[in-house]
This record gives sequence, C-alpha cells and structure tokens, in this order.
Amino acid sequence: MSTDSRFVIVGGGLAAVKLAEALRDNDFDGTVTLVGGEERLPYERPPLSKEHLLGKQQLPDFTPQPAQWYRDHHVEVMLGTTVTALDRAAKTVALPDGSTLHYDKLALATGSRPRRLPIPGADADGVYELRTIEQSDALIELFRSARKLAVIGAGWIGLEVTAAARAAGVEVTVLETGQVPLQAALGTRMGEVFAALHRAHDVDLRCGVTVAEITTADGRATGVRLDDGTVVETDAVLQAVGARPNIELAADAGLPVEHGVLVDESLATGDPDIVAVGDIAEQQHPVLDRRIRVEHWATALNQPAVAALTMLGKPAVYDRLPYFFTDQYDLGMEYTGFVGPDQDASVVVRGDLEAREFVAFWLDPGNRVLAGMNVNVWDVTDRIKELILSGEPVDPQRLADTATKL
Repeated sequence: MSTDSRFVIVGGGLAAVKLAEALRDNDFDGTVTLVGGEERLPYERPPLSKEHLLGKQQLPDFTPQPAQWYRDHHVEVMLGTTVTALDRAAKTVALPDGSTLHYDKLALATGSRPRRLPIPGADADGVYELRTIEQSDALIELFRSARKLAVIGAGWIGLEVTAAARAAGVEVTVLETGQVPLQAALGTRMGEVFAALHRAHDVDLRCGVTVAEITTADGRATGVRLDDGTVVETDAVLQAVGARPNIELAADAGLPVEHGVLVDESLATGDPDIVAVGDIAEQQHPVLDRRIRVEHWATALNQPAVAALTMLGKPAVYDRLPYFFTDQYDLGMEYTGFVGPDQDASVVVRGDLEAREFVAFWLDPGNRVLAGMNVNVWDVTDRIKELILSGEPVDPQRLADTATKL
C-alpha cells in the first residue's frame, strides 16, 4: 500500500482505536485519520456502568491509548467531529464545516446510541441514559443526592446501574416489560437468577409492566406512570431500553443494511473499499453459519485486527465466538456463544443455581452446545469454547455432573 494512501476511520470508540493500532502493527505507513464525534480520545464503555460508576476506575484507566500514542504513531485525530455524509463514488466523507476528506480505504466504526421511549416526559430534566463518560459522571453525581431512582428496562445496562445505585444507598425500582430480567438474552430460567439477585438486594423489581409516561413537575421528572395507572414516585429516571446502531451514514450511502451494516466473513461491506466493525457490523459468521450483530466489548476489541488486514488487501476471517460479561453485586458472569431468537434450545445447569455458582449450557435439539454462561465459576471459558466449536453432541446428564470434567 502506497505511503500516499489515506485510511479513514469514522468513529471514536474502542473499535476505532484498535483499528488504528492494527493498521500500524501491520506496517501500514500511509495516513491514518480517525474522526470521532466525542471531544475525548477513544475509551472503553463497559466501565461506565461497572467500575467507573462504582468509583473504582477513572477515565485514564480505560482509555486504551493516551494522546502521545497518536502522535508517536502519526495517527491524525479529529475529535468532536461527526461525519455528515459518505460519497462512495468520490471516495470522500463530508464534515460539519462543509469540507470533505478523501479516503482510499474507509472503516465505519460508528457504534450505537441509546434507544428512547416514545412517551410523554422522556426528554424531561432528571431523565438519564448511559452511553458516554459524561453520562456516567452525571449518574455518579445523582447517586450522591437522589433517594429514589426508577430504571426503565432490565437489560444489562439497567441492571448494572441498579447494582451501582444500590451500592450507593439509592432506592431503586426497576420496570421491565418482560416476565423476567434479560429474558431475550438468557431466557426465563436464567432471567429468574438475576431477578432473585436484585430482589435479595432490596430492589423493587416489577416485571410484565408497561411504562406509559414519565410524570413531571416544572419540567423535571417526578415519577413513572404505568399503563394500569400505577405511579412510581422517584427523584430521577434512567432509560435503559436497549441501543440503536448508527447505520444511517452507511444506509444513506447505499451500502447494504438490515439490522446493521451487512459485512462478510472478512468484515468487508458491499463496497470493497469499506469495512464495518463493532456494534454496527452485521456479519456472516463462518462458524455459526448465520448473520449476527453483537453489541459487546469483545467485538469492538477483536474485530479491528481482521478489518485492518482486509483494508490492507490481505486474507482475513473473523471467526471468534461472541463473548460478554457482567458484574452485579457479588455476581460475576461470562457468556460465550450465540443462541438466536429462532433457535430451539434447552438449558442444562452444572453447579448450584441457588448459591449462584454454576455454569449454564444452551443445547440444541441434537444436544450440541450453542452457548455457555459461567456464573461465579472461573477458568472455564476455553472449555466452553471447545464444546461449542467441536459441534459434537454431549450427554446432558454428564454435562450437569460436576464430578465429570468438562
């Protein structure tokens, strides 16, 4: 690749900086330009609802590279800049000041944004969401003054913020439409584990409810009204109802999109000069033999190494299994694998469910392992991966027997 080549990375999160690292690690000596919408250098997001929110880490602790690294590696950084349009024919991206930036290869790492409920009061003062360091800092300040917090949504972000709020002594009511927390991600049986965990920490968890309105007084949130007329009084509200991938730039440019930006096994889009990574990448996965889009830290961490090779014209395949983790109170969990909403799967538990020390396995009808989740049991992730990748049926009874080695 010519030293006159310019590779542009659109995005300012973990995937963006890891892609810049990977390009330099693979001896690309052309121009690398990173265009990020936030005013800060790229940082990791899991601590925003975990260690940072608990006061255990500060921003430098989860900023992968300091400013000096970008200077030393000749990576141009344009912060506080949102690309407004992509012209694939001219191979340019448009910037807010009306100028354009030429690229030879382009990486889209635009991430996602929190979903917002289309209900009255959703934009009132005292209604929070969590995606940025500023929003995490705002929650920390809230925990110092608020007595009551209502959390709408019992997904990963909602539950992690709930755990941090309880650690700070804040009373929390969680409102969830599903019958248990995390139902879409884990199913009913495992969702009950997290329901019991939070109720054991005095969380008022209400499942199977629908939020109709955030009530206000003088423009500030005062409560949450449910569709049955019940009002939950609160000092503040967190909306944690999922995320929406930022695929508009790609869609407007005519790139194929569905739930995300469609990419192949090498993370290339429908345009040979453009790759997509992270939250927005809806990949044809070579191991799972289906399209998946994974909004988790490990994807942003690991995909860029493959995307960089693809940008450099080298053969590469992203075949890692999905992985994510959570920490809530005294519960630590890792999840490896993938179970699609269209897949029929049974759950086998190995260990003590009530003590919350176990490994859960999702098996297809042929007793092949699709995914595994270890809860307060460590150093088993590699074995779970091996069971999934083998594609061989397992004996559910032996799998559940802790006397039988994995």
